[in-house]
Formats: sequence, C-alpha cells, structure tokens
Amino acid sequence: MIEKLRVVGPFQCNCRLFICPKTKNAFVVDPGDQVDELLKMIDDAADELGDSIHVQGLFHTHAHLDHIGATADLREALMNRQKTAPIVLLHQDDLPLYQQLKMQRELFGIPHLKDAPEVNQYFEHEEIIKCGELKIEVIHTPGHSPGSVCLRLHEDSDLGVSETLLSGDTLFKQSVGRTDLWGASEEQMMKSIRDRILSLDGDTRVCPGHGPDTIIGIEKRENPFLVY
Repeated sequence: MIEKLRVVGPFQCNCRLFICPKTKNAFVVDPGDQVDELLKMIDDAADELGDSIHVQGLFHTHAHLDHIGATADLREALMNRQKTAPIVLLHQDDLPLYQQLKMQRELFGIPHLKDAPEVNQYFEHEEIIKCGELKIEVIHTPGHSPGSVCLRLHEDSDLGVSETLLSGDTLFKQSVGRTDLWGASEEQMMKSIRDRILSLDGDTRVCPGHGPDTIIGIEKRENPFLVY
C-alpha cells in the first residue's frame, strides 16, 4: 500500500491518497480544500511510481465543509484526466449536511465553494470496499456527525500484518471530536469510540482528520477524554 498526505485549507484537514501498488488504482479520503495541491499529490505519486494512477473513489469520513470542500473541483479535474469519473462515497446519515455546503461556508465565512456533487454510493457499516488489492472496512461511528465513519485498512506484507484506521474527526491524538455542531452527540460519539474503535487491536495506527497520527493502545492509556 502506498500512502500520501496533504494538509489542506484553513482547518488543516488531512487529505490522504492510498494506492494499490499492483493495480495503480487509488482512492482519496477527505478532499477538503486546495484542489491544486491534491492534484499535485496525485501527480507526484504517479511520478514516483513511473506510471499513471487511476483514482477510483473520493471517500468522505463525514460531511463537514473542511472534508468535502474540494470534492466537486477534484472530481471534475479527474473526469478530464481519466476514462471514468471517481465515485463519491458518504454515509447516508450525513447526506443532509453534505447538501448544505453553502450554509456551512456562510457560517464559517469561507469563500465560495462549488456545491458538492451527487453521492454515487453510500457507506454501510461493516461494508468491505475494494480498490485494486486494497480492502477497506467501513465502521460507522456516529457522534461527531450522524454519518461519521472510520475506514479500516488491513495490509499483509513481508514485515507482518499492519492495520490503519482513518478516524476522521471522531478520535484524535490525545483528544476526541467536537460535538457542538449539527446533529452531533457526545454520548453517541463516546459510545462509538468505546465500542467500535478502542476494541480494535492496540497496535492499530490511527490517522485522524486533523493533526498527527497515533496508536489505539496509546489512546486507551493516555487520552484524557477516554481515561477515567
């Protein structure tokens, strides 16, 4: 698995690109802003591989503007490069929020963003999505928003088995997501973290939507919001 990261926009969202090294199929997670930077991330990865990359999907851990703001521009740009457009994926419980991008940008004073494109496929809890030989498991973790999800990537290599969890804005290093926005629930989020995230293997790498990576075991022991 090949992974690239760009930190974009005023909210410093972690946008990630994952590539199957065998098929060169790829997916982008949380294209929140700065489409030129995201396209450069894809181009730089292709240059390193010495081959073209086909972006199969644009995945969203949830529908806040800092995670969906560049989706329309990125999809349009990729449509002009590829034979097929990347599919747009979201959990259905966040669709009302996704459709209110204009309201979100007005609230936060963000300059004009294109309306988010139509969602092509909705995530289902425990669904397995394939991208080349990569397998992504969807974990519905409501709380930060009704349709927040985490994406679990499982990789076998000569170095052993490793797991990566893209936790969106649900779990951060030494923190958790805010619950003062539309449809959020602190009680629900803490239940999602306790039942569906902390139950994973302690060695699982956690890649949040903002800030540095961490490890499940460390957060179980040291996160002040989770240690009682």
